[in-house]
Amino acid sequence: MEAYCVKCKQKQEMKEAKEVTMKNGKKATSGKCPVCGTKMFKIGGK
Repeated sequence: MEAYCVKCKQKQEMKEAKEVTMKNGKKATSGKCPVCGTKMFKIGGK
């Protein structure tokens, strides 16, 4: 899964990606950037 890293300022392949459900019930994906280790988050990701 690819997501935008705020620290690297470019799209990276998400590491340790896991599907989460937000408070409003929508699906999202949470993981880490493989380059800098920053937390990444993508709403509606599969």
